[in-house]
Amino acid sequence: MSLYQKYQEEVLPKLKEEFGISNDFAAPKIEKIVLNVGVAEAISSKDVLEKVKEQLSTISGQMPRVTLAKKSISAFKLKEKDPIGVMVTLRGKRAWNFLERFIAVVLPRIRDFRGLPKDKFDRAGNYSIGLQEQILFPEIDYSKIDKVRGLVVTIVIKNSESARSQKLLELLGAPFKKD
Repeated sequence: MSLYQKYQEEVLPKLKEEFGISNDFAAPKIEKIVLNVGVAEAISSKDVLEKVKEQLSTISGQMPRVTLAKKSISAFKLKEKDPIGVMVTLRGKRAWNFLERFIAVVLPRIRDFRGLPKDKFDRAGNYSIGLQEQILFPEIDYSKIDKVRGLVVTIVIKNSESARSQKLLELLGAPFKKD
């Protein structure tokens, strides 16, 4: 059973019952997942950005876009509109497939993993987690990477706040730290 089927058949009825929601459309739902990599060395070396772009496309199955600096910061030799990062937004089936792989394969591969921290929710109920290594993803060939880089995974949840989002992710199988 895919994660989306599990959401439709098991998780949605439980969420509706627990939070007293009468309409399916008012229940919390995964809207999109954003993967973001900041590449500070892109200032000095332009080919680094291409390598990161290739790795992120391997992880996500979708072509990422290059993000540009919003401000100039002279201390970092950064000019406005310099390429500084890479990001990709996954929606629909790709987002659900990514979340399924993330929970089942990537999280157990994190060293000394004790569970996801509960304090990473924002006011709107979105969850962001920073990963220290891109090699946690099995799609990445360790011999082909030039440097271990981190990335931020943001799960954007519609119609929610932190308690509802946490319950949604728990029911989907995300392991949170025990108090």
